[in-house]
Amino acid sequence: MGRRELPLDPTAGPVQRFAHELRTLRRAAGGITYRAMAQRVECSAPTLSRAASGEQLASLSTVLAYVRACGGEEAEWAERWRRAAREVAAVPVPQEQEEGGKPPYRGLARFEVADEKRFFGREALVATLVDCALAHRLTVVVGPSGSGKSSLLRAGLVPRLQQTADPAHRPVALHLLTPGAQPLRTHRARCAPAGQESGAGDTWLIVDQFEELFTLCHDPSQRAGFLRLLLAARSADSGLRVVLGVRADFYGRLLELPELAAAMAESTVAVAPMSPDELRQAIVGPATAAGLFVERPLTARLIHEVGQEPGGLPLLSHALLETWRRRRGRDLTLEAYEAAGGIHGAVAQSAEDLCAGLTPDQVRAARRILLRLISPGQGRPDTRRPAPRTELGTEDPTTARLLQRLTRARLVTTEEDSVHLAHETLITSWPRLQQWIDDDRERLIVHRRLTEAAAVWAALDRDPGALYRGTRLAAAREAFVTSAARGDLAPLEEEFLTAATTAQEQEQRATARTTHRLRQAAVSLAVLLALALIAGMVAFAQYRSSEGRRRTALSRQLAAQPVTFLDAHPDLASLLAVHAYRIRPTAEATASVFAAAPLPARRRLSGHTHDRKTVAFSPDGTSLASESDDGTGTGRSRTVSNATAAGHRTGPNTVAFAADTRTLATASGEGTYASRSP
Repeated sequence: MGRRELPLDPTAGPVQRFAHELRTLRRAAGGITYRAMAQRVECSAPTLSRAASGEQLASLSTVLAYVRACGGEEAEWAERWRRAAREVAAVPVPQEQEEGGKPPYRGLARFEVADEKRFFGREALVATLVDCALAHRLTVVVGPSGSGKSSLLRAGLVPRLQQTADPAHRPVALHLLTPGAQPLRTHRARCAPAGQESGAGDTWLIVDQFEELFTLCHDPSQRAGFLRLLLAARSADSGLRVVLGVRADFYGRLLELPELAAAMAESTVAVAPMSPDELRQAIVGPATAAGLFVERPLTARLIHEVGQEPGGLPLLSHALLETWRRRRGRDLTLEAYEAAGGIHGAVAQSAEDLCAGLTPDQVRAARRILLRLISPGQGRPDTRRPAPRTELGTEDPTTARLLQRLTRARLVTTEEDSVHLAHETLITSWPRLQQWIDDDRERLIVHRRLTEAAAVWAALDRDPGALYRGTRLAAAREAFVTSAARGDLAPLEEEFLTAATTAQEQEQRATARTTHRLRQAAVSLAVLLALALIAGMVAFAQYRSSEGRRRTALSRQLAAQPVTFLDAHPDLASLLAVHAYRIRPTAEATASVFAAAPLPARRRLSGHTHDRKTVAFSPDGTSLASESDDGTGTGRSRTVSNATAAGHRTGPNTVAFAADTRTLATASGEGTYASRSP
């Protein structure tokens, strides 16, 4: 009798369930021993025993040998094995239980300098890049998102430069950097050439994700200053060499910068899609280096699918990583690849597997973290952005643990002070994340601007002049009006928005006080003006009343005098009556006019056909002269006659008597004439 088998729990998983079914088959065959079974088939007893141990799923050939030894139906058990194999492949090995050291594939993460031994398929492009970078002091590497630019620079270019045998080409210093939001302030010191001796190498600046100069940096002075530092490398004695990695959809933005466009004319390296042979090396090479095997059908499938997917290298790497986690022994199989979701579904499946293990609160926290790592595009594709750890609130233990889970799931990568989205491919390949972005796109745009403004405010020692005002503050307050949205703000952003709101409220209160004082002054002035107007109207009414009474009294006084002159001086009586009536048509004045009207006029100047303009008496008072536009008439006061002064073609302006009272002088614009009075 052999050693008694350990009990199995068929509900523990597909491997344990299949092993339990094999044991049931052996018991049905009479409990035959494994040694007896080995004599019936070409398979050892220990191998048959391990097939039913439940430790791992045995190979199909071993299972079929087990079934033949027990007299079972091979076709039926072959189908059972395939179902179990699919179930096993669908469940990845937990990361804490992974064996064999580091995974051979990087997933969505880029290859780093230390990954040189796992970087396959780009040998020819690396050689081209090295030659171009040594021949020109400024080189631009251009390729679509997902073409492997970052990995090419780090795992391809940097090791070749560091390992070169020529001291003149070996970097005296090498800096890998990304522009960020404040490139000039952040990298000014690193862009200066290191101290060099005669014949020593140059300082190399490798600027990855150069498109951040347009997507994250919104300060024209920072952008222009950083460009000046980089363009200084064009001088032969600058001691600098610059290599820029930029996404192809931003190539046009580079051409808008004349000096940079001129430098790029002969020193641009295009990152083209991999050829089938290069893809085969990228698939098989890392596995072979790790002692693993990739099934030929899987290799052929991957080459075909990636060839149809521009920028699909991150998807390929992630699919291979998930296939490795579902490997069977040392083999990476097509079944495991399909169980992982394939080239298009592996990313989404990995992300959804993570979310499935999170509570609703943790999902909301993961959403907040991931959205902070994205810069929403405005007319351009969405891009990733690095976020400082302090911005994510990693000092909170719960957030720190969640960030670790996101990192283990390879959805994000972490550095000493910042956190990055693993790759921009995650944005388009994970529907849930894309939906999160679309749902909050407008608020995300406002949030990114708020984040930058808060950073500038902090850099300026919280200068009140850097706070939001007007429409920008209104838009920010509207975007974060709810408590849930307010919870997405980092502490610095919350302080910035609170300070801006407080400053605006203080300004509004000051404005309200000023407006209130002006309104009070205006009301007081209006009251004073109304009182002055009323007083003026009262005074005018009193004046009118007083003037009316005075004129009435004067009219009556004058109307009473003609009575005494009716007989002796009828002309004077008539004049007084008319004058009294003109002053005020009182009853007395009217009666006086009627009384003087029938009296004959004793003295009348005649001869004029126009209104008289001037009347003058002679020095002795016995003669008068009158003038109008038609000439001048003279007359004795006793005879009341007129004499016309001839010689004028226009009306005279002045009439005067000579001392003898008989000579009359008239003047007009033509001259002076004299005539005798009749």
